[in-house]
Amino acid sequence: MNKWHGAWAHRSVAATVTAVALALSVAACGGSGGDNGKDDGSKPVVQSSTPSSRSQDSQAGDSGASPSPSQTLATASSGTFQFDITSAKRDSGGFLTINGTITNVTGQVQIAVNAWNGKESQVNQTGPSLAAMTLIDAAQKKRYYVLRDTDGNPLTTVNMPNFQPHAAIPFFAQFPAPPSSTSQVQMDFPGLPPTTIAIS
Repeated sequence: MNKWHGAWAHRSVAATVTAVALALSVAACGGSGGDNGKDDGSKPVVQSSTPSSRSQDSQAGDSGASPSPSQTLATASSGTFQFDITSAKRDSGGFLTINGTITNVTGQVQIAVNAWNGKESQVNQTGPSLAAMTLIDAAQKKRYYVLRDTDGNPLTTVNMPNFQPHAAIPFFAQFPAPPSSTSQVQMDFPGLPPTTIAIS
């Protein structure tokens, strides 16, 4: 009996030790899994912050490439408004597009001048626009008008809002492209002095 009891006691202790070892092993695995969960949760934050920083750097680079006063092709002023022409480019469709900004140089709210619309009743229905702008090609002795779409609407900025004090509003105007031999044109616009623009 004593031997049997001794063997039983020995087996009981062994089973208890085995159970404790298994419990510790499971707990260790669980703890490791919890750590991995924390790492997985923290990694996306780090990874998402890195692209954000790159995005900010890219935006900063883009803003540095935006048109600056030194890149302005021409400037004309009426005393109330200043027109800065930043590009005059031909495209493959045979058009010439003028881009720039109009700045209210006063300390008061200003509205677009009625004469900027031109005299066509169809154009006046589009609201304040730059439909009266023309380009003169002195070499070819031709005048180019702002193009119209199939409905007669001018291919230029329309429905111009009120100009807040010292605020600038971007604009565009599209014309038929002069011949490739023409390297510059003269902008003619109500209220502004004639302004020479180099074509790129």
